[in-house]
Amino acid sequence: MTTELARTPLHDWHVAHGGRMVDFAGWSMPVQYTSIVSEHQATRTQTGLFDISHMGRLRFNGPGAAAFLDRLVTRRVTDMTPGRIRYGLVVNEQGGVLDDVLTYRLPAANGGDFYCLVVNAGNREKILNWLAPRLADVRDVAMTDMTHALAMIAVQGPGALECARPLLDVDPAKLKYYTGVESQIAGQAGIVSRTGYTGEDGVELMLDSVQAPEVWERLIAAGATACGLGCRDTLRLEAAMPLYGHELTEAIDPYTADLAFAVDLDGRDFTGREALAKLNERPAPRTRVGLTLSGKRVPREHFAVQKDGVDVGEISSGTFSPTLDMPIAMAYVDRAHAALDTELLVDIRGRGEAARVVKLPFYRRQK
Repeated sequence: MTTELARTPLHDWHVAHGGRMVDFAGWSMPVQYTSIVSEHQATRTQTGLFDISHMGRLRFNGPGAAAFLDRLVTRRVTDMTPGRIRYGLVVNEQGGVLDDVLTYRLPAANGGDFYCLVVNAGNREKILNWLAPRLADVRDVAMTDMTHALAMIAVQGPGALECARPLLDVDPAKLKYYTGVESQIAGQAGIVSRTGYTGEDGVELMLDSVQAPEVWERLIAAGATACGLGCRDTLRLEAAMPLYGHELTEAIDPYTADLAFAVDLDGRDFTGREALAKLNERPAPRTRVGLTLSGKRVPREHFAVQKDGVDVGEISSGTFSPTLDMPIAMAYVDRAHAALDTELLVDIRGRGEAARVVKLPFYRRQK
């Protein structure tokens, strides 16, 4: 028995233009078109274009939406002003991360406002199942899963704002970081946010699925380079952005992941708060760090990190950085060996490669 993969509204374009399609979280997605390195460099130096329609998009309406989400997300929601977007986490009762999410509060075109959660593709069903009994207990909140009704496109890089501007009725340069607005996109209603997952400036567009191929083609015609999931991973790793299933799992809490900024404990009650309060006082023995390696061999997930022949940690993500021209990795290591400039070894298939603890992120764009 085979299960057919879900397809984004841009699937046919990807196939027709040489996208190498893979199964990603149950979706048929392009991992690359030409090469990961060339697409990576296009995003760092010009404009990269990413189909991220596989991400889950959940809309919440009703007078109780803010209070409802405030009981579920680790970041405070009730004080968000219209247009704000916040990175946060959804955790279980033990404080383990169920998903990392973006919470949007947006002014509605017909007055009032509404909220959105953008969740990871691989966690969408889990989050929907987790939300279902909680939604059943409230009468003043309505949730709509917009994942299949809307496409989502990320325009990223130094040229991203100029590339996207002609299609929008809002100047994206006037949007502050982590803000969004309902806007016309190529003449149709959509949502524009100044967000991304590459370490570069840019916007993410939510728009009607039927409209997506036309908008994609216009962005390509304006100079954007179609990019796959492969370079999205190398870009986010250089920017030290956690990836669910690697840096984040239900066995990892926000403090271990060095995401304390994404937890607001004071004056709130949300799922997992009690556990997080205890973890905040007594941190777990390991923490997330960055590593650079002196050789050319690439560390991969689960490779052991060692000190004086003893395992003191484990790689969570690793790659060869096109920007830095060296292998880089994020790892969880014992706090006793997490100080900057600590010299460690990574066991790469039985041979130790010299590694050094460095400050994250590995790459930070010049503003």
